[in-house]
Amino acid sequence: MPVEENTDPARVAAAWRNITAWLAEHAPLSHASLLPPASEAEIERADTLLRDRLGFELPPALGQLWRLCGGVEHQDIEADEQGEVFSGAFFPDGVLLSPAKALGPRLPGPGTKDFWGAEVVPWLTGDDEDAPLQGSYIGARGVGKWSFEDNPAGTPDYPSMAVYLESVYRTLDIGPANLMGSDVPGVVWGCLVWDRPEGSWLTDAAEHWSPVH
Repeated sequence: MPVEENTDPARVAAAWRNITAWLAEHAPLSHASLLPPASEAEIERADTLLRDRLGFELPPALGQLWRLCGGVEHQDIEADEQGEVFSGAFFPDGVLLSPAKALGPRLPGPGTKDFWGAEVVPWLTGDDEDAPLQGSYIGARGVGKWSFEDNPAGTPDYPSMAVYLESVYRTLDIGPANLMGSDVPGVVWGCLVWDRPEGSWLTDAAEHWSPVH
């Protein structure tokens, strides 16, 4: 897959608008979880910390996305007695991290060496946002998976954030459902979640889960 620049704000913004419009129509509780844009001070602080502590700048596409949405706040779901569904986990790779939470797993602790080995920043997580262990990163070469269990920054899967966001919207809009992998999109209790029907992690929520395609 060719390397593509991550700096096209128009494509990032257009893809984000398409995704959020889809959420508003089909998954209103996920749409309600969207937080307002991050402040310029929050974004500048993230950039400054990366420059000072690691020697590279904030990926421009991530700054652009944070200017559109500063993260998510999960909404209460009365029907979800088991707490299986998180309204803000509407991406295949989980939850959009805020600037502060994104830098938490990225910055080395005092007196410790950075072991990520790449100029990348985590921006999605499938774990607890306060202590994420895996998810997706963004860097100059694109978007890929990260995990503390393996090499923190593996080979990119998408050449840019714009392509990733466009792939999410294409999957939701026209499919196929497995365009981005084995986890496919569905809606439960007004929330968009990505799951594998043949090996679902959902229990009580499963009977209420409807595939998008």
